[in-house]
Amino acid sequence: MSKLQEYLSCNNLQWQPTFNAKTDNHEYGYRGSLIITPGKILSADKQLPPKATCTQSILVTDSDTIDFLACELSTLDFFEPFVEAYKEVLSLDGLYILFVTDLDADGKFEYQGITFNTFALDESSVWNELLDHSDLSKGDLKRTSAEEKIDTVYDAIKSSTLRLSDKTYEEIKSFQNSNGKVLFGAV
Repeated sequence: MSKLQEYLSCNNLQWQPTFNAKTDNHEYGYRGSLIITPGKILSADKQLPPKATCTQSILVTDSDTIDFLACELSTLDFFEPFVEAYKEVLSLDGLYILFVTDLDADGKFEYQGITFNTFALDESSVWNELLDHSDLSKGDLKRTSAEEKIDTVYDAIKSSTLRLSDKTYEEIKSFQNSNGKVLFGAV
């Protein structure tokens, strides 16, 4: 078990993982949600769902810290609590891509010395956005294992140009709106 996997497990930060193991090329890969603010503990064996999560998370590492993380934040209000919850495992050299539902503009900013790439997300998914930004198509990943999908997307995205303009964290906060994610179809 990688140290990062152990950290996430021991701190109960994993939520509904669909993949949680070593990949073919990397020490550890994770797909699922990551807990930012846990739910209230009702008893020794009962806890409410988390109050805040990073959803659609894709995480890769070959070290003790998170080398790559892409996820959705339903609101920019979750950003500071996210950094607080994960500051021990965030790296100055990591590639962190946040798709934020209540943003009207994209940008790259530094927060506590760590660079974050933020994109507005309204109708798409983190996975589809990552494929677009890494110039991959779903056909490129057809008939590949979960491990191969994570490896392929990570290897492609870390060599792509995200084409984001530099902003301050305050500028990014000024792009926050009150709309949230637009849902289509039956709910």
